[in-house]
Amino acid sequence: MFSFIWYLIIGGILGWLAGLILGKDIPGGIIGNIIAGIIGAWIGSLIFGSWGPKISDFYIIPALIGAIILIFVVSFIFKAMRK
Repeated sequence: MFSFIWYLIIGGILGWLAGLILGKDIPGGIIGNIIAGIIGAWIGSLIFGSWGPKISDFYIIPALIGAIILIFVVSFIFKAMRK
């Protein structure tokens, strides 16, 4: 149970950091950040593999890069839908 809570916390922090780096925010607030961090970690591990520091089953650098990619794509899609 405690590792699941860490998983959510680290996912939220990674999603928040990715939003800060891009200067964009994912819709959904903290829940959106958690989802972006977790899915971004999955994307990052698929693309870049498993390397760098590890916290709670997240390899931080690939997870952050994956979250940045995810937020960029999602914000691009939402911007295109508004037009």
